[in-house]
Amino acid sequence: MNGLKDAIAKALDRLGDELEQLSHKIHDNPELGYQEVKAAGWLTEFLAQQGFKVERGVAGVETAFRATLETGEGPTLAILCEYDALPQIGHACGHNIIATAGVGAGAGLAAVRDRLPKGRIQVIGTPAEEGGGGKVKLLNGGVFKNVDAAMMVHGFDRWVGHADLLGIVRVGFEFKGKAAHASADPWEGVNALDAAVQTYNNVAMLRQQVRPDARLHGIITHGGAAPNIIPEFAAATFYVRSLSVDYMWDLQKRVIRCAEGAAKAAGCELKVVEHRETVYEPMKRNATLLDAFRANLKTFGVTESPELKDRLGSSDIGNVSRVLPAIQPMVKIAPDGTPIHSRAFEAAAKAPLAREGMLISAKTMAMTVCDLLSDPSLVKRAQAEFQAAP
Repeated sequence: MNGLKDAIAKALDRLGDELEQLSHKIHDNPELGYQEVKAAGWLTEFLAQQGFKVERGVAGVETAFRATLETGEGPTLAILCEYDALPQIGHACGHNIIATAGVGAGAGLAAVRDRLPKGRIQVIGTPAEEGGGGKVKLLNGGVFKNVDAAMMVHGFDRWVGHADLLGIVRVGFEFKGKAAHASADPWEGVNALDAAVQTYNNVAMLRQQVRPDARLHGIITHGGAAPNIIPEFAAATFYVRSLSVDYMWDLQKRVIRCAEGAAKAAGCELKVVEHRETVYEPMKRNATLLDAFRANLKTFGVTESPELKDRLGSSDIGNVSRVLPAIQPMVKIAPDGTPIHSRAFEAAAKAPLAREGMLISAKTMAMTVCDLLSDPSLVKRAQAEFQAAP
């Protein structure tokens, strides 16, 4: 196994420049969720060149893909890629690194395909992680049906094997009022913006009363047409997060009541827009997979930081982890203290440190897949742990 892993590492070193160029190309051409046509095209083209059998548009999602490499009858292991960007600030979540680490791991394994233990390797492209629920659609579409275990990585400012993820539900509010001249006849109007602003303030006050593992945040997405018109329409969107799914749904009800009270006070009609198709679930830990990943990571001299307790986000990998054993280690691609979803993190995702993190994590995932293929009992232990965990 050591010789095989050395060969994987050397293959990825040879591909380092090409993978970095691919990462930069995705970074310089940011595409929002379900619009990642260029990124999906570049990634699938790369995988096809490595000898993978590529399926595009899986589960009816245009920018999703599945690339498969088979070496015989054995476990099916998936490596996941994300490649959507954020509005206005591009790849400030480092999805260009997630994508190239994923296809890089696949390429490293393809380079030694003749020596690999028997099994099936799938590199799965999962669009629209930033709120669109791409993995949820792929789960519902059966893409993960025969997968025994899955892994991916996520960029961060340090190395962390496991990070809890908060469940998240999104809720939108549309307020309907009555337009009038804001100076000549303001008493004839019903101000929908007042209702939106009061909803925002109500939720802001609610934050004081929630548990430490919960988060409430939102924006006003529409506030009127012109200052001299009483706004007849306003809208807002809020995210409700918690480590507990039950508590998350309880908080969502309270946020809705915040909007109902504000609409009543302003005299507006309220439409609640629930986004149940993009509910993200908390991450389910799998120590068996994590231990295998960590053992390989140590070979690169990486020092892992303590697990996070306060800097928690959400992702649809949580939904995958509720269906099959899955991990998402955090990879250092930015200097210490760099906040994600920031301009600084967007710049870091193209810097030399990002290349280093991408290559180390690609090698580590590929080596971990080797371990799982060579020892199917390890996969069974991961699945047994998954079944036993709440």
